[in-house]
Amino acid sequence: MEHIKCLIIGSGPAGYTAAIYAGRANLQPVEYCGMQAGGQLTQTTIVDNFPGYPNGVDGNQMMIELREQAKRFGVDMRDGEIIKADFSQKPYVFTTDRNEEIAADSVIIATGATAKFLGLPDEQKYMGQGVSACATCDGFFYRKKVVAVVGGGDTACEEAHYLSGLCSKVYMIVRKPYLRASEAMKRRVEAAENIEILYETNTLGLYGDNGVEGAHVVYRKGESDERQYDLTIDGFFLAIGHKPQTAIFKDSIALDEQGFIKIEGQTQATNIEGVFAAGDVCDPHYQQAIIAAGTGAKAALDAQAYLSELGE
Repeated sequence: MEHIKCLIIGSGPAGYTAAIYAGRANLQPVEYCGMQAGGQLTQTTIVDNFPGYPNGVDGNQMMIELREQAKRFGVDMRDGEIIKADFSQKPYVFTTDRNEEIAADSVIIATGATAKFLGLPDEQKYMGQGVSACATCDGFFYRKKVVAVVGGGDTACEEAHYLSGLCSKVYMIVRKPYLRASEAMKRRVEAAENIEILYETNTLGLYGDNGVEGAHVVYRKGESDERQYDLTIDGFFLAIGHKPQTAIFKDSIALDEQGFIKIEGQTQATNIEGVFAAGDVCDPHYQQAIIAAGTGAKAALDAQAYLSELGE
């Protein structure tokens, strides 16, 4: 069985940054990049808020550059996934999708999280052309335009409030007759003059020739006063949460109620010694590339300190 010092599971800003730091520290890391090497940003058009790119950068290009930088420090990049993790003994044992086993002294989990979608075919059709799952990332492109935010929780309210400072009009499409958000967030969106909350409303589809131009919606679906109509918008923001990629760790790693990995103390340590987490997989709140990259650096430094204590 192959035995390595440091295994990095996942890529994206967190995984690649962890790889850069681990490589420079001579931990000889092996990184399994997953089925979507580079993570969510490979599906994004322009990243406008990552430091160092004054004119913005294509998300896929940025991930290619991070990957190349990690390779420069000797990181062993591998395609494919880790499908099983055994933390019952040291070194920890992992199984790949090719049924190969690897033993690792330290582990950095950077498997990320994926945005939840409504399941409409139009969401994928217009992805990057009016459909977004991150207002902080893409809101800048909708300045003085009309947008809709789907969701009624704290995240949706935060996204809507953020967009209200950029857009001329923000609709909140809420399927329930009330907001699930905290009282503070409710008051904030209700007080914003350019936010209109459409309660008991569901999205049926999107339309537009060159990107999103509107949404087909229904009010009180299935009720006697059901009403279908078209809502003219330029952007459609999903804010119904994220799903962390933690299925193979759920029986060993401590997770919160949403499935995100719990971090202990001021480090990126998990509840298992020598196992660290970075990026969106342990961040239910921010979900930003720059923050993911920062936690990737922290996780690698934590792994280095851990291995140093072991005399590795």
